[in-house]
Formats: sequence, C-alpha cells, structure tokens
Amino acid sequence: MRFRKIAAVVGAVAVMGVSVVGASASPVAVAAKPTVVLVHGAFADGSSWNGVIERLQRDGYDVVAPAVPLRELASDSAYVADVVRSVGGPVVLVGHSYGGAVISQVAAQVPGVKALVYAAAFIPVAGESLGQLNAQFPGSLLGPDTTRTVGGDLYVKKESFRAVFAGDRSARDAAVMAAAQRPVVGAVLGEAAAATAPASVPDYAIVATEDKAIPADAERFMARRAGAWTVEVRSAHDLPVSHPEVVASVIEKAARGR
Repeated sequence: MRFRKIAAVVGAVAVMGVSVVGASASPVAVAAKPTVVLVHGAFADGSSWNGVIERLQRDGYDVVAPAVPLRELASDSAYVADVVRSVGGPVVLVGHSYGGAVISQVAAQVPGVKALVYAAAFIPVAGESLGQLNAQFPGSLLGPDTTRTVGGDLYVKKESFRAVFAGDRSARDAAVMAAAQRPVVGAVLGEAAAATAPASVPDYAIVATEDKAIPADAERFMARRAGAWTVEVRSAHDLPVSHPEVVASVIEKAARGR
C-alpha cells in the first residue's frame, strides 16, 4: 500500500468520545459524526458495501447505502441528492466506480457535504464523460468483448466478470457476483458530467492498482487533478468488497477532517 500527499497509516482508526482533564474538568463537547452515504457503481448494488458498513457502524457512524437506479448520470445524481437532503446534517459522500461521478454531481447540488471519498472511482469535471476518461489511459478490459447489451442495459459477460471486476475474488464468488450484477444503461458512458465537485469540499481517493475496469493511471490522474489526498492499494476494481478495512479507514479519516 503506497501513500501520497500525506504520510499516514490508513489502518489507524480514531474513536471519538469525551475528554476529561483533571478531577474537576467538564467533558469536552465532541461534534456529532457525519452520516456516511455510500454510492455503489455499475454492475453492483448496496450489498457491495457490507464490509465497509459493518466497520463504520461498529465505530458509531450512521450509514446509508441507497440503491442507485443506474439509468443516467443526471437522474441518478438527482435521486442521490434527494437521499442526502433527507438525511439532514453533514454527510461524507463515498462513491465506487460510476458512483464517483454521481457523488461529484451531488456535491455540486447539495450543501453540507463534509468530504468526498472516491474508491476506485471516476472523478469527472464538467463536460467530461466516463467513456472519454477511460479511453485516455490503457489497461481497461471493459469493452465490446467483455460486455453485452440487453434492451439498452449493459452487463459484464459472466465469463469476463472476474477478470474485469472481481480479480481478487475466488472463481466461485465472482460467479455469484456476476449472476447478481445490476446493469447500467449503456449510454451513461457517453453522458457528460454537468458539474465539477466544489473545490471547497475536501477530496480523498483510493486508487486500485490492479483495476481492469478503470485503469489505475486514470484513477491517479483524476485524483491528482482534484487535489485529493490519495492512497494506493493493490486491489482489483471491487475495492469495497476486497478491502473494506482500508475503505472504512479512509472514510473515517475524511469524517474527522484529517
């Protein structure tokens, strides 16, 4: 695991509480923890965050993992923005894969976002499409040979799913994930982002160095351009499933603001 911008041990998790100084001191007030909103990407669903959710809940965080419709970037972002508004209070938005593009749009629409965390995710700027970003860098296996279209919906072929999406999983586990995958409308890859995430919101990024869906160099480029605090992990694309402990630790770092 290699760190950028800040030398830190990602695995360290700080537990927030009250501090008492001396026998007569009063407890020091601690700000409420932000709610964490986890946004899955294409070919996945909210269950892909299960390992991350367990760790965050154990550490006292409220967590919401909405079912993203996966219809188009504009409408998916509007839906997640409504979820965020319903939460109330500060939130940390976390996106995996296509979910990164969604949280960028949501942060531009909804005030009160404390931080953005991108886990093997797209970080587009206004006017960019996801297909355009992927095409700029070699290494993605996602394409006509590994996908199929049904009624306008894009699926990863079952025989290609492990190589493209779940390289860290056993063949059996990858086959289960492939069978349960949720498709995305194929046209979404060509849809331009309407907004860039606000520069005032801190960005955190986790680069999956063995990613075969979004090239690792694309993830590095987008994280660097966004000025994100960045950590690299030897992982396939399904980072939240493969390395939930790392993802949860970075989320908690973002929630603490350091």
